[in-house]
Amino acid sequence: MLQTLRRMVYGPALASAFCRSQVLYSTTSPSSWTKVVSEAEKIVGYPTSFMSLRCLLSDELSNIALHVRKLVGTKHPLISTARGFVYDSGNNLQLRGLVVLLMSKAAGPSKTADPPLEGDLVSGIYPSQRNLAEITELIHTAFLIHRGIVNIMEVTSSHGPLKDMQFGNKMAVLSGDFLLANASTGLAQLQNTKVVELVSSAIGDLVQGVYYENARTDEKVTDDILMTNWEERIFLSHGALLAKSCQGAMQLAKHDTEVQEMAFQYGKHMSLAHKLNSDLQPFVVETSCDTMPFSLNSAPVILHQEASGRDTWMNQLKQAKVNGRQADYAKLHRIIKAGKGVSSSLDLCYYHGNQALEALRCFPTSEARSTLENIVYAVTKF
Repeated sequence: MLQTLRRMVYGPALASAFCRSQVLYSTTSPSSWTKVVSEAEKIVGYPTSFMSLRCLLSDELSNIALHVRKLVGTKHPLISTARGFVYDSGNNLQLRGLVVLLMSKAAGPSKTADPPLEGDLVSGIYPSQRNLAEITELIHTAFLIHRGIVNIMEVTSSHGPLKDMQFGNKMAVLSGDFLLANASTGLAQLQNTKVVELVSSAIGDLVQGVYYENARTDEKVTDDILMTNWEERIFLSHGALLAKSCQGAMQLAKHDTEVQEMAFQYGKHMSLAHKLNSDLQPFVVETSCDTMPFSLNSAPVILHQEASGRDTWMNQLKQAKVNGRQADYAKLHRIIKAGKGVSSSLDLCYYHGNQALEALRCFPTSEARSTLENIVYAVTKF
């Protein structure tokens, strides 16, 4: 199975224009980020880069991978997703699960935990919390795969044969659904109705968030959007799963509602800080090319629009059009950097980082808590 996936990983490079960019947790300093993640894995006693290995090695997914091999050499985004899932030296793809484990260890057993329950701890973490971390990763991976489904109506001859795109979509639906089915089974095996309800609602949030993302692309920027709307939508698509999984981990350890709420707040604000970090990269990182790709629906652009005014922004968009159609992103990049959107986004990133740190104050001082703090420092570093 892994050999099959690795052949996919090192296959021909895909054209990036047709792949939806799925940014995972990363920072402006990959070496320091890798160090934070490496230390975190030692603390929880769990190599999270192989957190979903049991599912990857299953006979069912092996059969799917054999069919996916037929897509090697095509431009379907599923190949890019598989490549990133199996090997990515710049990012840790299992960070959501890692945060859940760190949160579990930072909180420890509750004061009301029964002695037999405390005896189940391994490296300060309950088996059920480790299972929840795996479930969180399975859900996240399933949605990454589903987001790579291509809109057949937008396929042109430059994207390759239509049959390849159609076959790739079928495989993306099948493999994503398989992972979700495994996550649902694992969720039921936790035998905790409150956690089931929490994670199920997070799946619903993800669906709603993806719907908003698809409804508002760079080609549909004429609709007005406020920053409050942006935060609500980003929470649905990027923060809900982590926040509710952290809360669920506290529920499994029988912590009270206050501790559960603080775990939820950490996951929420850390996710928002990371997304702001990601959106800011094209405007704060020096590159050899003109500009890094950026979305017109990213935070700096929306805050620039709010600061400059709706009419001014629409005129700037119009002036940046090439032949009245395609946007000149290099020109837009200069306009946005000259405005207040970038500085406002930096301030907002720091705000959410501080809110995440504040949520950790209810937990006792420990290596796990310090590592959760270091993760926040990493996503608010520019």
